[in-house]
Amino acid sequence: MLSISKKLLMGASLAVLALSSQAKEYGPGVTDTEIKIGNIMPYSGPASAYGVIGKAEAAYFQYINDQGGINGRKIEFVSLDDGYSPPKAVEQTRKLVEQDEVLLVFQALGTPSNSAVQKYMNSRKVPQLFVATGASKWNDPENFHWTMGWQPTYFDEAVIYAKHVLKNDPDAKIGILYQNDDFGKDYLDGFKAGLGDKYGSMVVAEISYEVTDPTIDSQMVSLKGSGADTFFNITTPKFAAQAIKKAAEIDWTPVHYMTVVSASIGAVLEPAGLENAKGIYTGFYLKDATDPQWQDDPGLKDWTAWMDKYLPTADKADGFYVFGYTVAQTMVQVLKQAGDELTRENIMKQAANLDLELPMLLPGIRIKTSETDYGPIQSLQIGQFNGTIYELSGEIIGQ
Repeated sequence: MLSISKKLLMGASLAVLALSSQAKEYGPGVTDTEIKIGNIMPYSGPASAYGVIGKAEAAYFQYINDQGGINGRKIEFVSLDDGYSPPKAVEQTRKLVEQDEVLLVFQALGTPSNSAVQKYMNSRKVPQLFVATGASKWNDPENFHWTMGWQPTYFDEAVIYAKHVLKNDPDAKIGILYQNDDFGKDYLDGFKAGLGDKYGSMVVAEISYEVTDPTIDSQMVSLKGSGADTFFNITTPKFAAQAIKKAAEIDWTPVHYMTVVSASIGAVLEPAGLENAKGIYTGFYLKDATDPQWQDDPGLKDWTAWMDKYLPTADKADGFYVFGYTVAQTMVQVLKQAGDELTRENIMKQAANLDLELPMLLPGIRIKTSETDYGPIQSLQIGQFNGTIYELSGEIIGQ
């Protein structure tokens, strides 16, 4: 027979084991050694320039794994290609959720692709977290609890550009080129809101294109013919580069505003010709790795060292690598906060409880969320390309 002391010791040990097991709560894709995260990215197709974001995120998670992971768990990052096609996005998302059984889908890219799966993700109660699109619809926790954006919304960004136009040239004649989908229309709505009752008198041309179009040459010719002296370029990277290059070819030199999502020097401006891009305005919330003002910045030094080790052949002038690195850091923070309660419910709870600064965000811009506000970043600073780098000016605009 066991002695009383041995019985007590065994009982205490069993109690500790019971408490230990109770302390851990896992959702799909989680074990004591692994956290499986899904991702959709356009590695092919008309928006393939964004594919480097997925590569940056994979590299950052590998860096985290090399440091021992998160609370002893390694991240398995399952990243699939949807070619920027909503039907393909639906197919790949269902695969991630139903076959791969990921804990969450992180940073799926594109407004059309995310729109196609939003109801599905929310009906299945799977986090659709930090989607790589600035559509306003991602900040709707009341109706879509399981969907959250990350970057500033396209609507708010466009309002800022409209205010900049009104301040600097209230008599501007504006020509607009926009992608004919939710991405383009969100920017258009924000620009209309920013100009208010002056929209009708100031906008002389409003022309759309389809993401399947091979070029936007004819639209650019029409915009020049409208007499516009200010150009709002609402395009994704491939078409943004085309627009810059075509404007130069037809000798059209308007005041040029371009979206944050197409502001990359390496992915957009260099292919279009840096001289052709001189003077372009855009908004910023991330540090530009090519800007000399950050050369002694500790955050940039860490990013550069990480790039040298994990993406040694990548173009450091491509701002999408900074984007991927920073949003991956946000995801890691959520997983750290979740501790051993790695359920889908707790992931959303932690994602809605962020208040942090990250090293590659511009000074004064921080990530902040709440249960009623799913907009992590709501501030921008205007910059203008000088032929080599973007020069920031003015104050941080936003929250």
